[in-house]
Amino acid sequence: MHRVVVLALEGVYPFELSIPVRIFGTATGPDGTPLYEVTTCSLDGGPVTTSADFALAVTHDSQALRTADTLVIPPFTCGPDERRDWLPEELATALGLLPAGARIVSICTASYVLAAAGLLDGRPATTHWNESDRFQRTFPRVRVDANVLFVDDGRVLTAAGVAAGLDLCLHLVRRDHGSETANRVARLCVVPPWREGGQAQYIERPVPEPSATTTGPTREWALGRLHRPLPLAELAKHARMSVRTFCRRFHDEVGMPPGQWLTQQRTEHARRLLETSDLTVDQVAARAGFGTAVSLRRHLAATTGVTPTAYRQAFRTR
Repeated sequence: MHRVVVLALEGVYPFELSIPVRIFGTATGPDGTPLYEVTTCSLDGGPVTTSADFALAVTHDSQALRTADTLVIPPFTCGPDERRDWLPEELATALGLLPAGARIVSICTASYVLAAAGLLDGRPATTHWNESDRFQRTFPRVRVDANVLFVDDGRVLTAAGVAAGLDLCLHLVRRDHGSETANRVARLCVVPPWREGGQAQYIERPVPEPSATTTGPTREWALGRLHRPLPLAELAKHARMSVRTFCRRFHDEVGMPPGQWLTQQRTEHARRLLETSDLTVDQVAARAGFGTAVSLRRHLAATTGVTPTAYRQAFRTR
């Protein structure tokens, strides 16, 4: 059985702390057998204060991390000081107990812990949109994406604020056991199995100054046109920039070149179509902008390691 260990740190947010046990604890096989064992621990095995007006009694200490297949760190109360020590010695020692192949998951601002431990260096990651600028300043080596609900970078995964922890935990159930199981968990928890869009729809954005420029509107424009070719010159023209300026600003904002981002978005769009539609592989390839089934197979295999047909069989939602 896959063991999930949840590490409750001082000042933990109760709602986010409860997400892993609710989602993973609800996941069962066709015969009702639990698929995960969830254990909550603190660093010393003692009570933990929360961000609310109550404390929690925790009976396991950090030694529980030795048996973790997946570690989840929920957010906890943090101050405004960017020079804060996000990885005190006791916490660093605890993280060192993890087995080499364990998955590590942060919810919301717990991403600070992962970044302080060097686990996000050079990786894409997210955090609550309201913290993203400070997070990027504090950890410039992290490729921060404030627009998505979560980032799955293989062994290390990060979720945006609050309810995005639900999205990420359901994603892990889907990744581990397929869409049917994840959908069943979502129904029992009365939450959507998949939320369209990212946290960009929740961000409070001030009206930019007339001189301010960003590639954001062009990215949104491109997402509605993934089915057709989108040459770099056309993207730059839409953004009213030179190609050189567009590429530079795009990379600064997204953390990757425009072409790589387009391929990523097309692949994700193709995956959703394979999961939710009856379109043929050729039709999926066309609608996702890959042109041919051969191109779709190549890009999907690079991302998931399987063919479109195998992916559909594993993750078909209906």
